[in-house]
Amino acid sequence: MEKNYDLNDIVEMKKPHPCGANRWQIIRMGMDIRIKCTQCDHMVMMPRRDFEKKMKKVLETAEKND
Repeated sequence: MEKNYDLNDIVEMKKPHPCGANRWQIIRMGMDIRIKCTQCDHMVMMPRRDFEKKMKKVLETAEKND
């Protein structure tokens, strides 16, 4: 199952952050994905493969300004 996500999307992970929030913003994409907790601004970087396993769903998609 392919999950579609892009830069600045808000995603939900399988496990919530210790601060209690489960909304993460994607702030960097490449071989590694960096996500930021929307509540406490803590940043986590993980390999794309781990991110795809740990991501549950996309909550909001970022609007493109082209």
